[in-house]
Amino acid sequence: MRRRTMPAAVRAAYATEMAAARTTGDPVARWRHLERAHILSQPWAWPHTRNHMAMFALAVTQRDRREAFGQVIRILVAAPGSALGRYPEGNTGRTRAGLTRPMPMPADLATLMAG
Repeated sequence: MRRRTMPAAVRAAYATEMAAARTTGDPVARWRHLERAHILSQPWAWPHTRNHMAMFALAVTQRDRREAFGQVIRILVAAPGSALGRYPEGNTGRTRAGLTRPMPMPADLATLMAG
């Protein structure tokens, strides 16, 4: 059975990753934080969509047209995919990761999501 609300520990980790993505000056670290937040957010429609909007904004800032276009598509499918439980677990949310490809989940996030 799917949880309707994001557990407090997952919500806190998601907020930490999103805040770190906003505040770091390192573009590589910014993407890494958004990717980790994406993995945490996938089961919940609004956080998942919000994460893709942040990825879109970063891609636009970096003038990465391919990534920005890929994020537009993901913004459109994130909420329905989460609501229906149809998302590729562990996927980082980046265009290069592919829209439907499951990926290995980092161990710390897997532990958090299992709890």
